[in-house]
Amino acid sequence: MKYRPRRSVLYMPGANARALEKAQSLSADGLILDLEDSVAPEMKAEARDRVCSAVRGGGFGDREIIIRINSPVTPWGPEDLAAAVAAHPHAILLPKLSSVVELRQARAQAGHVPLWAMVETPLALLNLADIGAAAASAGLVSLVLGCNDLVKETRIRPQASRAELVPLLSHCVVVARAFGLACIDGVFNDIKDDTGFMAECEQGVRLGMDGKTLIHPSQIEPCNRIFSPEASEVVWAERIIAAFAQPENAAKGVITLDGKMVERLHLTMAERVVALVREVAP
Repeated sequence: MKYRPRRSVLYMPGANARALEKAQSLSADGLILDLEDSVAPEMKAEARDRVCSAVRGGGFGDREIIIRINSPVTPWGPEDLAAAVAAHPHAILLPKLSSVVELRQARAQAGHVPLWAMVETPLALLNLADIGAAAASAGLVSLVLGCNDLVKETRIRPQASRAELVPLLSHCVVVARAFGLACIDGVFNDIKDDTGFMAECEQGVRLGMDGKTLIHPSQIEPCNRIFSPEASEVVWAERIIAAFAQPENAAKGVITLDGKMVERLHLTMAERVVALVREVAP
């Protein structure tokens, strides 16, 4: 069972040459090389050339490399998309995607390159099931929460617990699971608040997120740790797999292990845990 870990996905400003070079040694599972929010208008063209050159040059190891382009309705979007496709990243991240029509338009130009989509508008939330249903034919593989934009557009005033945002976050997770997509949580804005950041990571795990987008390298290690299975969870998963592998259990849908009822759905969950651990093992 092949599993692509996306525990930590770090935004890197495309206009910063030093940051792009440093990214090659960071332990994030994925890197979003950004041409959108982190790049000033007068630097857009230069950032595009720098990012695409870096991607073509390689050196990022096993990290998943995603280029976030500007929206196709901006002056930079069409050139961003064409240049990103030519650079052959692992994926292209579409900002403020709000409809299936926009997704299919991007697919027509992106060719074979997989797509990720930012969920950061009320319209995206309303259309998300339709977007998910079109994912397989449109090459969409992941949803990325844009919580700051969602807060701005909805006028929600979230507290530290994000309780006010949980219905929106859970909606994205449900759609992702329904259509076989990854779901990556939004960023935590306060780089100095380690306690708050870890609490938000733990909440993301409980909500079913695959990982979290990050804004600083210092967030990578705690994020990877929290989104990785605990040792006890791995041991239990391995025991479930071993139990169902016994000849006497090969045809059974339900077994008893340590006095607990274990179904084949638990086997599927256990296999996912072990697959993730194998992929992220040093």
